[in-house]
Amino acid sequence: MRTLMVYYSLGGNTEYAAKRIAAQLGADMLRLEPVKAYPDSGFKKFFWGGKSAVMGETPELAPYRLESASYDRIIFGFPVWAGNVAPPIRTFIKENDLTGKRIAAVACQSGSGAGKAFGKLKLALGIEQMEAELVLIDPKDKPDAENEKKILAFCGVLKSGE
Repeated sequence: MRTLMVYYSLGGNTEYAAKRIAAQLGADMLRLEPVKAYPDSGFKKFFWGGKSAVMGETPELAPYRLESASYDRIIFGFPVWAGNVAPPIRTFIKENDLTGKRIAAVACQSGSGAGKAFGKLKLALGIEQMEAELVLIDPKDKPDAENEKKILAFCGVLKSGE
């Protein structure tokens, strides 16, 4: 089963998790980059990111190559912004036909909202259930053995489904 880890990371936490998961599963990686970068610090970071997420924006992405027919499973990785998936993920879903793909997701957050974000992701994809879901609390910024255990368990669920 070929797996693609599609992710957006602003502060590096999601990228950290995506790399760990891709290494465990032998997955390919696709980092999404908006053409216009989001502010990455201070009040502007929270204001513009939150506004973009709440308003359902789909920012233009830097060009990327994807042969979706080559993949059986897509794992989405994203930071939780105002109880939503980060907008670049929404753009990716809009631009690509993912019908028939097995879907899993990992959400990185500082506070809460991942459950709500997973619900919105399923709605955007038109699916009722994901193969696996993982919530991590700032895995790069706040290293924790519990996050590492969760990553291994998440990967174990996906490996058992192959």
